[in-house]
Amino acid sequence: MKLFQQLGDAVGEAKVLNNIGNLWREIDHEKALDYYLRTLKVAEKFKQKDLVAGSLLNIGNTYMQNKQYEIALKYYKKSRSLFVKLNNPIGITQSTQNIGVIYNRLNNLTDAEHYLLEANKMARDNSLNHSIAAINMTLSSIYIKKKQFDKAEKYLEEGLGFVKLLNDERKMYEYIYTQHELERKRNNFKKALEYLKQVYTYDSVNYKKNLASNILLVQQTLKQQQTQKENELTIQSQRNAKKLSLAIGIVAVLSFFVIFLLIKSNKRSKESNQQLQELNDEIITQKNKVDRINHQLEELIAERTKDLIIKNQKLSEYSSHLSHQIRGPVATLKGLMMLVEENMVQSNEIAPQIKKCVDDIDTKIMDINDALNDPTKKGLS
Repeated sequence: MKLFQQLGDAVGEAKVLNNIGNLWREIDHEKALDYYLRTLKVAEKFKQKDLVAGSLLNIGNTYMQNKQYEIALKYYKKSRSLFVKLNNPIGITQSTQNIGVIYNRLNNLTDAEHYLLEANKMARDNSLNHSIAAINMTLSSIYIKKKQFDKAEKYLEEGLGFVKLLNDERKMYEYIYTQHELERKRNNFKKALEYLKQVYTYDSVNYKKNLASNILLVQQTLKQQQTQKENELTIQSQRNAKKLSLAIGIVAVLSFFVIFLLIKSNKRSKESNQQLQELNDEIITQKNKVDRINHQLEELIAERTKDLIIKNQKLSEYSSHLSHQIRGPVATLKGLMMLVEENMVQSNEIAPQIKKCVDDIDTKIMDINDALNDPTKKGLS
């Protein structure tokens, strides 16, 4: 933006402002709205109609996220009018679809149906498969509310075909749940229960996949830590064994020496006996040292065993912790990727949000690993 300012390129600067607004939209609606309005002001001044239309659409999206539906509707209609003049089919489809969604949330089902059917036709004409899948979902919900169950079923089956074509698991989940709602409204509770089981199975499978992946990571980490501890214990045992062998050798040498002295010095004086006593005392000292070494070894083994038990307990906590703490950012990542797949935003526009989620996951994993490696901690925070 500074370079555009130095070049005196106000339009380029406005486009950067629009991109900054996109970055703020998922974090701070007020800041995002401020950047979008600044973009709109410059775009209108220099008569950049495509930028004006895009800014109006973004402003509408921000107000819709704030649930200020009436204001959002006003900006969507202005955006749609400009996209029509510019003959921009993607912009027309998106703004028309958003108008239909707003009317649906305002419970104006007649207007919602009208705009969504129009958006559906344009999406088909331009092969916008992601848009078709999303529009059909909303249309199905509208027809369920209007108790026009056959129409709801028609759009559900059609949309489901596009979802399978796109291999969109999240959309598949939403469609199955909507099928459950349709059969429940029809009082076909047996079929509704079957769809609900599929929803439960889908949720469980995805949860288990995420949990299994996280547990595998923990197991690999724990295995490495256990191998390291075993190596340390082996090295320590080897050192202790050397010390023990040396002590035993010393005791054996001293014992033979004492025997030799006893045989050769049977008739020695009191002084010789005193020397023998000193040798015996030294043997006892060496034996005590050996006993102390053995005791220290036992304490070390007990300490390592206790540490492994604590690690195993923390592993159990870690699995539960992961399912709650990391599933949230992963769900956010899925949501962001869904926006990209549905062409509602560009991938480069949400890169910072993705980085934030990844950093959040990384920080939590680092915190948990720190907790696992810190024997003073009793559990995970």
